[in-house]
This record gives sequence, structure tokens and C-alpha cells, in this order.
Amino acid sequence: MRVLVVEDEPKMAGLLRRGLTEEGYAVDLARDGPEGFAAALSRHYDAMVLDVMLPGRSGFLVCRDLRQHRVWVPVLLLTARDGISDRIHGLDGGADDYLTKPFHLGELFARLRALIRRGPITRPAVLAAEDLRLDPAARRCWRGEREITLTGKEFALLEVLLRHPGQVFTRDALLEHCWDFAYESRSNVVDVHIRSLRDKIDRPFAATSLETVRGLGYRISADGGQPGPGTGRSRP
Repeated sequence: MRVLVVEDEPKMAGLLRRGLTEEGYAVDLARDGPEGFAAALSRHYDAMVLDVMLPGRSGFLVCRDLRQHRVWVPVLLLTARDGISDRIHGLDGGADDYLTKPFHLGELFARLRALIRRGPITRPAVLAAEDLRLDPAARRCWRGEREITLTGKEFALLEVLLRHPGQVFTRDALLEHCWDFAYESRSNVVDVHIRSLRDKIDRPFAATSLETVRGLGYRISADGGQPGPGTGRSRP
């Protein structure tokens, strides 16, 4: 198993390299953000131990940029900052786990073993169907280069649909994902918000991504609903 350690503090880098080598890992060491990013792009690793506070490029940015380049190596972030917002920022940026300094090496080894067992999992930070894109962490949406402003419920509906392009979701399923239990399944609240969402992501662009499947529910087409004659897509 080969692990990339990206750590700029020499004492910590040496400790990690020695400990991981004794555990049987082959270890490569990078000492700043750009070096770590280049190493992760250029060769396969079974896991990556990535410090957050790095010269040149932070661990947050390294992880985010790797995911944007479709590099899915499991990433364990290390940081001396234990704030909730930092943890959320790291995990939303594509990290798989988070360990706060100081830590016990035994815990780091256990977390790495768990990540390696899981293996690389393709989970893009930005959801997309062709030129329709949604960034759940930044709470932003675009069609092409044009940004679209969505309400909280519109965003939630689109996120559910974009995580499973082509899959039909019933109204009940969408209620369960996006509303609390105060809403009854007979309510037309889903249809109202779907129409509003379609008015923002499709109609201004002559696109038909948000499809109604008669008698079943709704889905997002995997091709992003690119304009074209004779699509036969149904609208409510």
C-alpha cells in the first residue's frame, strides 16, 4: 500500500513517515501544497494524509482541486484547527476523514485502514448533467456560465435529482427527502416547487432537463435536457 503524506513541518513529517513505514506502507512525502497536488496527479496512491496549513496551497484547496480533476484517492485531513466550520469546509471539499492535532498514531493508522478498505469512491464535489451544475457545498447553481439563484427547497429538490440522473422520484420520495413530516403526501407542494424550479433551470435556456414521468414522478435527464426538436418530454 502506497501513501502520500503532505506535511510541511519536518518533525511531524518524519514522525508520520517512520510510523507508516513501520506499519508496512510505502510512503512518499511532499512538503507543500503544490508539490502534494502534483504528486497526487502523477501517480496512484491508496490513501493521502494531507495537512491543512500548507505553504503555497492549503490542504482544503489541494483536496478540492484533486476532486475537480477526478482524482478520488481517499484523503485524511490533518489540522490543528478543530472548529466545526473547518471540519465542514474540509469534508464538503471532498475529504474523506478529518483528524485534529495532536493525535495518537494508532488512531491515524486505524482511520487509514478504514479509508483504504473503502477504496476510492467517485463522488464529485459538483453535481452535473451536462451544462447544468450544482455545488452543494457552496450552495450555487449554474446553467453553462450563467448562475441561477434558487430557494432552499428548489436547491434541495435539484440536489436529490442530480445525485441520481435518469432515476424517477415519486412525489412521496421527494417529500421524504426535502420536507419535514408536517406535509401530507396528498399536498401539491412538490408540483408547485418543481414548476418553479423548471422556470429557473430550463425555460430560460430552452432546455428540458426536468422531466415529468406521467403517473410516476420526476427525473433529471442525464444529458441535461439540451435543446432539440422532437424530444417528446412531458411537462405538467
